[in-house]
Amino acid sequence: MQSYMSGLGTLPLAKHGRSRAINAENPHGEKGKGGMAASALGPSRKGSPCIRGLSPGSITTLAEMEGPGVIQHIWITVTDRTELDYYVLRDLVLRMYWDGEDTPSVESPLGDFFCCGFGRGCTVNSLPVAVNPTRGMNCYFPMPFRKKAKITIENQHAGEVPAFFYQVDYCLTDELPEDITYFHASWRREKLTEKQKDYTILDEIKGKGHYVGTYLALTTLERYWWGEGEVKFYLDGDEEYPTICGTGTEDYFGGAWSYASQEDGRTVENTYCTPFMGYPYYSHHDSEVHNHYHNDDTMPQRGFYRWHIMDPVLFEEDIRVTIQQIGTCHKGNFERQDDVASVAYWYQNEPHRPFKPLMKKEDRWPR
Repeated sequence: MQSYMSGLGTLPLAKHGRSRAINAENPHGEKGKGGMAASALGPSRKGSPCIRGLSPGSITTLAEMEGPGVIQHIWITVTDRTELDYYVLRDLVLRMYWDGEDTPSVESPLGDFFCCGFGRGCTVNSLPVAVNPTRGMNCYFPMPFRKKAKITIENQHAGEVPAFFYQVDYCLTDELPEDITYFHASWRREKLTEKQKDYTILDEIKGKGHYVGTYLALTTLERYWWGEGEVKFYLDGDEEYPTICGTGTEDYFGGAWSYASQEDGRTVENTYCTPFMGYPYYSHHDSEVHNHYHNDDTMPQRGFYRWHIMDPVLFEEDIRVTIQQIGTCHKGNFERQDDVASVAYWYQNEPHRPFKPLMKKEDRWPR
């Protein structure tokens, strides 16, 4: 393992590289030039803690750096609870580009990338993604680049985002291994899935790489238990049947038996966060939205993550990942139609196939 790739087991090893950080206090990550902006408190006293205003329609470059190097940590937060706050995490689009490519290797609504779907923040306590109160969004996936890295944020929101805070921590190094692969992430959604047709989490991926994670934002549109659908991995030429097929949705995300416990005679789903898999978000209330009232008619919303860090799914030529929409009730299993959104996370060699165009913002909004 390269010594600049950090981990608990490598902490005693000497590190070889140059640590840098990009944020509003040092937008170019230059050595010895952090915190130079002045404030009412005087020179170099918290003069530029954030980007003050992302105007509607704007694309802002958050970080641009010359390689070789590795992004080690990203932290982002946005203004909390404004009149237009509900959709802002789906209206802001995060993109990342490696080595001067024209099409992004990462493209996702900001919130979903950090496992906060439905336009809402939630607490996430996992190894590569952590979201802390209040909407402090962190990512620890290592992101190597040889020549150049660029991270942008597009504001597709109806109004200005008055304050955008961020920091990108990275390490510059003299060289990267020959067989290094690049980080990718892609979002998609079906507002109404088709019966007997699996929802596609990822497809049209060509090249050599390894799949490392899934985030799923599920809005259930039908009654009864929803989680019998199996996750399938089609690898290296698989067509009708996959090489890897799981046993059910809650099984894939590391739970069992409907996540259920009995409390006062009621069946209750339990949320949880662990380093590699979790169910951090469940809501059947439209609360703190639309003049701050509760609307119990809102369809239940659930968010899940599964990180294939200890068990990456390897592919040599291509990969496709799907999940069934199958539920069960007193009559047995049945085909369902639900509202499903997802983010797929993987590493692969470049170049990659361009992603399908991102849905327009109105089609990304939660129900």
